Amino acid sequence: MASNLPGSVRQFGVALRALLVFTAVLGIVYPLVMTGVAQALFHGNANGSIIKVNGKEVASDLIGQAYTMDSGKKDSDGKAIMVADPKWFQTRPSASDYDAKASGGSNLGPNNADLLAAIDERRKAVAALEGVDPSQVPPDAVTASGSGLDPNISPAYAALQVNRVARERGLSVEQVQKLVKDSTEGRTLGFLGEPRVNVVKLNASLAALG
Repeated sequence: MASNLPGSVRQFGVALRALLVFTAVLGIVYPLVMTGVAQALFHGNANGSIIKVNGKEVASDLIGQAYTMDSGKKDSDGKAIMVADPKWFQTRPSASDYDAKASGGSNLGPNNADLLAAIDERRKAVAALEGVDPSQVPPDAVTASGSGLDPNISPAYAALQVNRVARERGLSVEQVQKLVKDSTEGRTLGFLGEPRVNVVKLNASLAALG
């Protein structure tokens, strides 16, 4: 009886059945299988790489954050001026203030006067915080990442901060150096990128010490 139907109707029926099958396979079965595999093999990554301190979720190790405190001063708009909190390792600057909804860089060129002035100001501030000469401040301490969310700094910048963090927290330099070492990651696949220290993980380790 179906053979007596017009060709266009039969084609429509075939197309509809194909649509339903592909919808079920690609829209339901495939996502469920991929979700199951991800949860089984990469549970932490699949759930946002969340870091816990004393059982409480505090951050994601994929997104950096500012470790600041209120300076007690206000800007011209009446907003509190925040400064680096010396008890924590500091990460690199962020053009988006680590707002994941506003990811991005400053879009300023290397010869831009405003950028050069900002870098010079940052270098002086970092040098003053760490008690070193401005020439000892690593480049990543004064320049933002392209995403504005990078949680990583160079081992050199981490090493520069060890003495200050140890002093402020009443810890030994050796204790803090070990935390830095434990939070240091090598090149991806052994040859991509550079060694890096995840500041979010590192500060979570500090927080766990109390």
